[in-house]
Amino acid sequence: MFVFFNPNPERKLVGDCVVRGICKLLGADWETAYIHLLVQGYKMHDMPSSNEVWGEFLRSKGFKKDILPETCPQCYTLLDFCSDHKVGQYLVATGSHVVAVIDGDYYDTWDSGNEIPIYFWRKEE
Repeated sequence: MFVFFNPNPERKLVGDCVVRGICKLLGADWETAYIHLLVQGYKMHDMPSSNEVWGEFLRSKGFKKDILPETCPQCYTLLDFCSDHKVGQYLVATGSHVVAVIDGDYYDTWDSGNEIPIYFWRKEE
């Protein structure tokens, strides 16, 4: 189920999906999540929104990356992912977007349920 979530202090709706997703998963405010990604990007000499940077940050927080199988790459949506993952914490990546999923609900500034997930990070127990 879609849940509106926008921790951006200026209520901006685009360009910070990674920060928003990490806020939700870690229970952090927007500024804290952004600073963590900036520091990680600085260490890696890359931009904070780069897949490698936020991936390494999630890895340091106990998340593990998984790739979705390509059995039906255009018919498996974020809604399907949520239906298949009713328990757990995930950061799901599409080709151009990132969404936090917690216990089958997805948190975003817009209803991205029809987006096609490619891979995801899941919190290890």
